[in-house]
Amino acid sequence: MIRQETIDSAVKALFGEIKFTDEPAGLYDPLRYMIAIGGKRLRPKLCLTTYSLYKSEFGPEILEPAAGLEVFHSFTLIHDDIMDRSPLRRGVDTVWKKWDPDTAILSGDVMCIDSYSRIAKAPKEVLSDVLALFSKTAAEVCDGQQYDMEFESRDDVTMDEYMRMIGLKTGVLIACAAKMGALIAGAPELDCESLYGYGYNLGLAFQVADDYLDAYGDEKVFGKPIGGDIVNSKKSWLTIRAIEKADAPHRSALIDKMRSPADSKEEKAAKIAWVKSFYDNYGVAEDAKQTILDLTAKALEAAAKVCEGERYERLRIFADKLVGRTK
Repeated sequence: MIRQETIDSAVKALFGEIKFTDEPAGLYDPLRYMIAIGGKRLRPKLCLTTYSLYKSEFGPEILEPAAGLEVFHSFTLIHDDIMDRSPLRRGVDTVWKKWDPDTAILSGDVMCIDSYSRIAKAPKEVLSDVLALFSKTAAEVCDGQQYDMEFESRDDVTMDEYMRMIGLKTGVLIACAAKMGALIAGAPELDCESLYGYGYNLGLAFQVADDYLDAYGDEKVFGKPIGGDIVNSKKSWLTIRAIEKADAPHRSALIDKMRSPADSKEEKAAKIAWVKSFYDNYGVAEDAKQTILDLTAKALEAAAKVCEGERYERLRIFADKLVGRTK
């Protein structure tokens, strides 16, 4: 098994040395910018982590696909920020804000293409399976984003619908990372499927945690303005849960407030404060924390089917680091 320090060093080196085409600079500079602003790199880390359960060293056959997962994720963030009108990403201007929406769309497109070229460097013995997994995942991520946009205009979104949406938008790519590492390592099929389940449930926990932090996090740590989902009238886990728990009059009041515009700084602050107070009255924050714990436990149940001892402990620590920020 490859040591954790080696995994961390490999990820750091991978994105410290990643290259994109030089010209036209107006197309590729946003790619360099997006990678340079960093991030948790959780998807390539997870891919290398599951690979490390079966192998003793890294080579280009796993490093390039792992990088491709992060490049693809960065592409989705570029486009998400345009659709969400988010001005900040990881504490700095988003690509559309720094350049313009048209540049961000085109640079995102070429970033998606670049990700496929990296995924395609998987070993030929498993290349067909790897590309099938990644292509299916990429389409599902787009499905999830479409549902997310449609939910903005609906007041009757159920929790089941919401969980399915975040499973597509967030869960499947993390699941793909977990399975891809094992697949490239030549792991048994049952292990690959169990690790997919581990990643999927961990992805759900991660997204619920992200929704929680959007309302209750520290902007300096979270990397973008707190309350963005509320200001932009986006359905989050917290909103859906609050609607579930509220009686009819209070439910209508929340829906009306979420619909209300918030253009000025003062209006945004007032809307965020009102909605968070509503959440607090119904104990929604604590419900979110419990759901994060439940989903993490489910992920670890899947991990326990694959390994035990030190190998299991590695997956447990990864899960704890990923969702422990809500503690």
